[in-house]
Amino acid sequence: MDLATLSLFLPACFALNMAPGPNNLLSVSNSTRYGYRTACLAGIGRLLAFAAMIALASAGLAVVLQTSEVLFYGIKILGAAYLFYLAWQLWRANPGAETAVTTPPAGMLALARQEFLVAAGNPKAILIFTAFLPQFVDPTRAITPQFALLGALFLILEWIAIGAYAYMGLHMRRWFAKPSGKRLFNRCCAGLLSAAASVLLMARRA
Repeated sequence: MDLATLSLFLPACFALNMAPGPNNLLSVSNSTRYGYRTACLAGIGRLLAFAAMIALASAGLAVVLQTSEVLFYGIKILGAAYLFYLAWQLWRANPGAETAVTTPPAGMLALARQEFLVAAGNPKAILIFTAFLPQFVDPTRAITPQFALLGALFLILEWIAIGAYAYMGLHMRRWFAKPSGKRLFNRCCAGLLSAAASVLLMARRA
């Protein structure tokens, strides 16, 4: 893969990584509630989900989502339902109890699983990989190595985005030190997650 292609791919990809979405919102929320390191490590769950999606797109299995209306809408409804569930949990969270907690009560694996499920619950993500990554593949060369390189670069940039959003959450943690501030932040996040779930429900196959 030549440098000209990479010079086009990297900024476009990073813009996609940094776009606000449910997972990036989770990084902000987790960092605010549990700390920067915890939010970054929890993001591994998201990376695993995206790696699986990239593998599916590379294998051409994303065509199944494009042709199977039942599967697409089934995944979409489950993903939206999970986002609504997270929004409800945040809305009902007790900010006074969170002040005495320095590590997530559910554990790191639970937060990573949460990131994984939010990412995997959006069937449009696989279609994004199917539509976006192939634009930078040279059909005259071996396809698999190029797709592997582009996928690896995407995951590296996604990890940077996780850190950036978690850093924002770390500063918000200082701003919302009081329980009333935390309650406001949690409910704002809950509203945004609900909005993301609503957008997901309205999504249609390309």
